[in-house]
Amino acid sequence: MSNWQNFNDRFYRFTAPAMTLDISRVKFPDSFLSEMEAKIEKAFKDMEALEAGAIANPDENRMVGHYWLRNAGLAPDEALKNDIEKCLADIKTLATKVLSGEIQGAGGKFKNVLVIGIGGSALGPQFVDQALSEANAEGLQAYFFDNTDPNGIDRTLEEIGDELNQTISVVISKSGGTPETRNGMLEAKAAYEAKGLNFAQHAVAVTGESSKLDHFAESGGWITRLPMWDWVGGRTSELAAVGLLPAALQGFDIDAMLHGAAEMDALTRQWEVSKNPAALLALMWYFLTDGKGSKDMVVLPYKDRLELFSKYLQQLVMESLGKELDLNGKVVNQGIAVYGNKGSTDQHAYVQQLREGLLNFFVVFIEVLEERSGDSILVEDAFTSGDFLQGFYLGTRDALYEKDRQSVTITVDKVDAHNVGALIALFERAVGFYASLVNVNAYHQPGVEAGKKAAAGILELKQTIFDYLAGNPGYAHTAEQIAVGIEQAGKEEMIYKILISRAYNYPEQCKVNHGSSPSETTFSF
Repeated sequence: MSNWQNFNDRFYRFTAPAMTLDISRVKFPDSFLSEMEAKIEKAFKDMEALEAGAIANPDENRMVGHYWLRNAGLAPDEALKNDIEKCLADIKTLATKVLSGEIQGAGGKFKNVLVIGIGGSALGPQFVDQALSEANAEGLQAYFFDNTDPNGIDRTLEEIGDELNQTISVVISKSGGTPETRNGMLEAKAAYEAKGLNFAQHAVAVTGESSKLDHFAESGGWITRLPMWDWVGGRTSELAAVGLLPAALQGFDIDAMLHGAAEMDALTRQWEVSKNPAALLALMWYFLTDGKGSKDMVVLPYKDRLELFSKYLQQLVMESLGKELDLNGKVVNQGIAVYGNKGSTDQHAYVQQLREGLLNFFVVFIEVLEERSGDSILVEDAFTSGDFLQGFYLGTRDALYEKDRQSVTITVDKVDAHNVGALIALFERAVGFYASLVNVNAYHQPGVEAGKKAAAGILELKQTIFDYLAGNPGYAHTAEQIAVGIEQAGKEEMIYKILISRAYNYPEQCKVNHGSSPSETTFSF
């Protein structure tokens, strides 16, 4: 078969939403789709049950309802439908009052929004911020606390500078107990108070009902609280209050985002594979990774506005699909590793290895047709900068394919709120289909919870170490001696690393005397 014929046979155009999917650079046999028919039909059935309100997350006995967020009429009962519609109305009302100046900070009309969250509570808003921000926008400028790094917090506060009194903070945490978000909130509160400001006058909570954060915000008299429901996971919450509130405060068209997602949802409910881009995408992932994650997914959007899309997809795909056990309890160690940056930046970075190094990946190209909103100058003969960008994309795709490096290309006309919503929905659905194909639960995250528990254990160990040294002031102890003293044999390395950090940051409290090796280094309070 000629390349041109292959392209025609494996190129799919969709009109609502407008996009194309090109899988002609995937070398699957003609029999593959028919061989996968039973598996993909099961995936369609699983998705239908999920959207109808079945318990799709059995580990936590929860429904999974992020698809209802863009079409509340699909919610399985009237109460949920009303909750979704009320939340959206409340978001719009709050944004209108903030942007009009009806709700103000101590310094007058708000200019900035500080989003305090982590994981899905930050990655989605950050991606949308970069995708849709305009230099002359009338909405608020967005800043983020997305980690518990003190230096990162300080840098963000320095960027906000004297405008903290015109900055509204949106604190996002379902439980209210996520340490990184709680720390960010307390850091923000302290920063406001250091300037003589009432934090509550500048704060909004997005959280679960009756959570720690909910109670804290209510008792503190914050501006308002918006809901996070247990049936929406963090990585699928961009089209809930988590992402819609920051977007609305920035002046973005959240109705267009929701409409784009709803159109994609409708398109990807079709059982005919050739008319369903999410099913096709999931099937290509299955073929390219042998159904077990044998290759990484490299996401290369050829548009600066989509630079953070690969980072957003990293969580969506890896947290959803990276599972030790399948739904039957069998050890499968599933997952697809995701990384990427943007084109053509990658021409000068890791494309060299992609073409000539380990063949342990496939590529998802994202092409955007619109060069810019206005006219372009000619930078060489008859060519614009956009011509060069397309040339790099097409050339890279060809250069990789010549070396048996396979790829999928998604093309949209431009990056706007409608298409951003559609892209989010496309990959959410593809992840759901792929999870069904490989029989894993895409909607829990036991590894994340294990990491949180481990971190809590480290903090307990820290306190035990500090208490021990404080109770023996002036005495120099090795890590081994401390381990014996606190009955934590086997924790010597952890004790050493904890105290090295403590001594560096708080030398007035913790003294270190470096030996020739960690075992000969001593610490004292």
